[in-house]
Amino acid sequence: MSLKPYVRILLFFLLGFVIYFIDITMNSEEDTKDIYVSDQELDGLFAAWKSQVGRPPNEQEIFNIVNDFVEEEILYREALRLGLDQNDRIIKRRLAQKISFLKQETNKEDPTTEQLIAFYKTNKDRYVVPPTFSFTHHYFSKSPKARENALRALENIEGTPANLVAEPFFLGKNFSEYSLGEIKQAFGPEILPAFDNPELKQWIGPYPSSFGEHLLYINNKTQGYFPEFQAIEALLKQDLLIEKQDQRLTDYIDSVKTEYKVIINPNYKL
Repeated sequence: MSLKPYVRILLFFLLGFVIYFIDITMNSEEDTKDIYVSDQELDGLFAAWKSQVGRPPNEQEIFNIVNDFVEEEILYREALRLGLDQNDRIIKRRLAQKISFLKQETNKEDPTTEQLIAFYKTNKDRYVVPPTFSFTHHYFSKSPKARENALRALENIEGTPANLVAEPFFLGKNFSEYSLGEIKQAFGPEILPAFDNPELKQWIGPYPSSFGEHLLYINNKTQGYFPEFQAIEALLKQDLLIEKQDQRLTDYIDSVKTEYKVIINPNYKL
């Protein structure tokens, strides 16, 4: 029994599709063997070379640059073919960083002056300039008699720092315009009470630090203040852009997180 014409046509197209699919499957390996190096890629490679070396590459260096790029691409593709990208935390982290960067840079627009002013008002405490102190000190290294030696030295001071000799301190003797945070970093938290409403231009102490005992002569204190908007406008713009970038990434993660199901062994013990 002969087949109807439309059945023969259908079988013809079906056979053609099968042959096409087999050809694509058999030759897909060959297609992936092509390495196309675009003009933009070459421009980037040669610009990077010039930036590092300080001059354009010569003919041999051009060959080496392109050859290194091709060999890297070959190794990359072979690694993918072998599945070496699977379950590699470094690769996962790098890819996560790349998509994070892409999402953060999406629709990047400069904030308006009104937005910057509103941002400053909301986050004013982040930009406060703290009070600073200028002072000199005499140091007595940590020992059972350190405080006793410091007290005795304080009794013998005759009004000026020059009349007293103490041990050298590894950070020096004089400190100019140090904030409380910087003082804490240099001496440790124990000495901070000395700078709580201190009397200026007289010797006080001894005060302990992480290193021993100190007599302090605080010359000057500058009051903290909030800087004018114009003085930190560039910094505000930078911080607001970063905040917007972080928010874009958070919004993206939240939008796709519901598509995933997290499964953790309920019997896992740390």
